[in-house]
Amino acid sequence: MTIRSVFITGIASGVGAKIAARGLAAGMNVYGCDIDAEAVETVSLRHEGQSLTVFRCDIADTPSLFACFDEALSLSGGIDALVNNAGLYLGQPIAAYDDATIERVIAVNLTAPMKLSRRFAEAKQRAGGAGAIVNIASVAGEVGSSDAVYGSVKAAVIGLTKSNAMNFAPAIRVNAVSPGLIVDTAIARAIPDYRYAEYKRQEMLDGDLTTDSVADVVAFLLSPASRSMTGAILRSDNGCYPR
Repeated sequence: MTIRSVFITGIASGVGAKIAARGLAAGMNVYGCDIDAEAVETVSLRHEGQSLTVFRCDIADTPSLFACFDEALSLSGGIDALVNNAGLYLGQPIAAYDDATIERVIAVNLTAPMKLSRRFAEAKQRAGGAGAIVNIASVAGEVGSSDAVYGSVKAAVIGLTKSNAMNFAPAIRVNAVSPGLIVDTAIARAIPDYRYAEYKRQEMLDGDLTTDSVADVVAFLLSPASRSMTGAILRSDNGCYPR
């Protein structure tokens, strides 16, 4: 199928902004949400006059998230694809977390993608036709992380991807991208120095992994070229931690 419209969480910066740019370049109507008001304004101005609509919301607030998605549905006449990109990484050991912060990280990284995927699937079922979901996982979900909360939720995103591939087949394909250390993101800047060095030491390919690299893989998973793929975890990691 050809994706005509896509909804992206965490759209205003980093990987999300690059995915949005790829979608616009491909002729899609792009919708999305982000918690950062300044970044929302910046990305909207950057693509002024193009088919981009960005809402400001906290995806951990389910009513607000659903309101944004439902408005995008009404404006577009139907959303063909969902990219669960928004994430929260604090880069700290589990002993440094309080209960409220654990719940916050789970809400942003796992609960919101789970609920929004269900909302998207329900809308596609009503509308008919095929669709696609791409989840942004992480190497941390495959090999672990010194931030145990983040590593745990990203492992769960991988599980969600495989399970929803079964739940939503055959109409909706569900795949994930599992990035390594993306150097031009806030997450990379928050990683402890020793972990940063370890990631770089493990990489088999030269050069830094960037948001452009990851967005390219997402664009592939949204394209007809990936029409035979569902439940797949594609790594964009410069070959770090072969697994």
